Parts: sequence; C-alpha cells; structure tokens
Amino acid sequence: MPQVTLTVNGKQHSVEVEGRTLLVELLREKLRLTGTHVGCDTSQCGACVVHVDGNSLKSCTTLAVAVDGCSVTTIEGLAAADGTLHPMQEAFREYHALQCGFCTPGMVMSAVDLVQKHPEGLSEQEIREGLEGNLCRCTGYHNIVKAIDAAQEVMHGRRASVAAAAE
Repeated sequence: MPQVTLTVNGKQHSVEVEGRTLLVELLREKLRLTGTHVGCDTSQCGACVVHVDGNSLKSCTTLAVAVDGCSVTTIEGLAAADGTLHPMQEAFREYHALQCGFCTPGMVMSAVDLVQKHPEGLSEQEIREGLEGNLCRCTGYHNIVKAIDAAQEVMHGRRASVAAAAE
C-alpha cells in the first residue's frame, strides 16, 4: 500500500493508505479529525472543504495520495494554539451563522480562502457567488454572508475584532 506523508494542522503524519482512499477518509478515519464532514460524496455540498497548501479543496473527491507532501489545514487547525478562534470562526459565532452546524466547517474553510484571495474586500454579491460550492440547508445564508463580511474586515486589518465590526 502507498505511504502518504503530509503535514496536517502543523503536525507531520506518515500513513499507509489504499490507493483509492479519499483525503476525507484519511482525515476522519486514520487521523481522527472529524470536523471535516462527508455530506454528499460528489463534491456538491462543500461540507468536506479543507485547505491544501493554502487553497480550499473538497476532500471527498481528492485522493489521499494526491496530497502526499502537502500541508493540510482542517477546521481543527484554524484556531490559534491557545484556543483563540480564527476571526472567521468568531464571526460565525457572533452572527449566528449556523444552525445544525453540519455545513459549518466546510463553509468556514471556504470563506477563509475566499477572503484571503480578495484583500481588496468582497461585496455581498461576491460573497454569495463565492459560496456557490457550499450548501446550507438551514440558515438561508443571510447570517453567513454577514459573518463573512465582518470577518473580512478583521482579516484584512480594517477592524480590530469581529465585535467591533458588529457595532
């Protein structure tokens, strides 16, 4: 069986996997990082989004062997080592941008990537378009868009905190 070596949330792992093992399976079953969810197995819902070498990627249709040598960040690795939430996580909490929470890890990971790729900022319409690969069956997206808008202000240094953006 192939050996995959990758860095996940700052920690290096070498794992034997079958050639057909998906990245989401490696994360959930081998590394026990269950924050990455499997929602559809067809790359439609976005619940499985992680960052690979800094870019968002749907892990339910990515073979684990394809990320050999890469750096992967999951929702568990987004917060600071001391437990301080990432501004996007804080914004989702502050703006009640979740209900059941199933889509939230993938939604947060996609949103972080979207905001990082647009330092000039995003309009509401651009945020909505940027989320087209992520499905939420509970919230209607209104608070998700508000949370991302607030988080982008913090991530780009225009506000000190998500709470300041809410004022």
